Amino acid sequence: MARTKRDGSARSAKREAFAWIDENAQIISDWHQEVWDFHEPAWREYRSAAWYVEVLRREGFDVEAGSGGMPTAFCAVWGRGKPVIGGFAEYDAVPGNSQDRVPFEKPREGVSRWAAGHTDPHSALGIGSLAALLAVKHVMEKHGIRGTLKFMGEPAEKVCGSKPVHAAKGYYDDMAAAVTWHPSFGTERANTAILDTHCGSYWSRIFTFECVSPETWSGMGTSDGASAHTVARAPGAIDALCLMYTTSKYTKEATLPHTGTWTINEAILAAGHATSDNLAPRFSQIQYSWRAPTLAMQQRIAEVLENNARHVAAITHTKLRAAWETKTRVGLPNHAMAHLSYANLELAGAPVWDEKAREFCRSIQRNLGVKPMRDPILDPMQRLSTPDETEAAQRLRLPPWQRNYTSDDYVDWTWHTPTARLIIGRCALKSPGGGLRYPSWTWNAMGGHAPTIDPTIMVAAKAVAGTTLDLLTDPATLKSARAEFVERTGGGIGGKNWVAPLLPRSFKPPIDFGWPEYITTPRGTEWVVPTGA
Repeated sequence: MARTKRDGSARSAKREAFAWIDENAQIISDWHQEVWDFHEPAWREYRSAAWYVEVLRREGFDVEAGSGGMPTAFCAVWGRGKPVIGGFAEYDAVPGNSQDRVPFEKPREGVSRWAAGHTDPHSALGIGSLAALLAVKHVMEKHGIRGTLKFMGEPAEKVCGSKPVHAAKGYYDDMAAAVTWHPSFGTERANTAILDTHCGSYWSRIFTFECVSPETWSGMGTSDGASAHTVARAPGAIDALCLMYTTSKYTKEATLPHTGTWTINEAILAAGHATSDNLAPRFSQIQYSWRAPTLAMQQRIAEVLENNARHVAAITHTKLRAAWETKTRVGLPNHAMAHLSYANLELAGAPVWDEKAREFCRSIQRNLGVKPMRDPILDPMQRLSTPDETEAAQRLRLPPWQRNYTSDDYVDWTWHTPTARLIIGRCALKSPGGGLRYPSWTWNAMGGHAPTIDPTIMVAAKAVAGTTLDLLTDPATLKSARAEFVERTGGGIGGKNWVAPLLPRSFKPPIDFGWPEYITTPRGTEWVVPTGA
């Protein structure tokens, strides 16, 4: 190990990083509970982002708050010289998932049951990454290791929001490599590193319909003495929204062949300025988000939705405005990074849950009328799976032509720097059989209960820290990853096979739309749906 002459061993440096994580395990756990309790949704993670900025500045990082024009994003840098190794935190929660950390269905106190809660949970993702970062910083300071740590705060992952923006604005271009992770979201990918089948693309567009000139609709004149309450009014914005919704449902079946695991989902953001009087509703807004394994498929879906929106606006006498919420690329593999990060996961070992965690799981089973199991935790979450084994299992469920699957905006990192993607097992219940599926609140509760989520966080922190130290201290390892990145992109950033960011550098982040959030009123702090509703 050329750069750590004081101890002469990469393994020794990793042991020190692992020891730092173990020694600070309670602090790390407490940090996670704090962020989990913020439970703020996409684009509105004000307290979560401020918490990270405060911690990082206290640790000596130079932090740009509000990076990329996003109030809840940040860019933190520490160290000197090269290489620059990157990582990130996510911290957004999901509306409609305000489950408390208890083994029965119970929304959090003080907010609507439809308020946000952590599902994956991104609270754990962020704290695991932060713990790894600080462990590496500790070792670097102790042994005088040169290099720079760059840590990004990435809001709105649930709508794949911030990373395409950061990418377009150049935040990733100076990184020599990056190490990322995610809690497992399925049994086929647990305690492994992604080899080839990285996530696919996610695009999202917001269509706004405004009835700006209702008086020009045929039949609106009242010169004959007719009451304004009885004349024919313009269909208006709510009809536009309803027609857009139904029309897009009809055309979905004919948009693309039924192969390739593509999906389209919608959310109604606003149906405001409506009236029960005989006046045209003036304003409505609907968001479409679609996932697909290729950019060509994404473009086809976009064209169909745009065509629908134009026709709907014409039918309803409304003006159409459309804005991109996000456009991601598809993930680019890097085998060198996959194998390097998995080797460090082997050093860390799979998560190990104690009897407290198992008893919490059994309590969930009892409360659902399921016979408690001796070991209720899914076996794949408790063992390692090599990248090759995981890849083979993944390919069995996909058509041969499909190279990417599902979506996540980390993919935009992969086109700017060699990127590792670790998937760490999290506490999940074994199936009780008989066709019964556990409700989603069980998943969310286990993500907030320290004994069930902490093992995931600690293992992730160690695997990420170990990989980062290898990249900082072993020039040959980093050179191999960089060479593969250059080959796959046809020359690196700007190469002949490189895919540029799909958003322009001048893109304005979509922070001003009516995203769900917490508000303060004379009644206290409420979700956009009042607590008593």
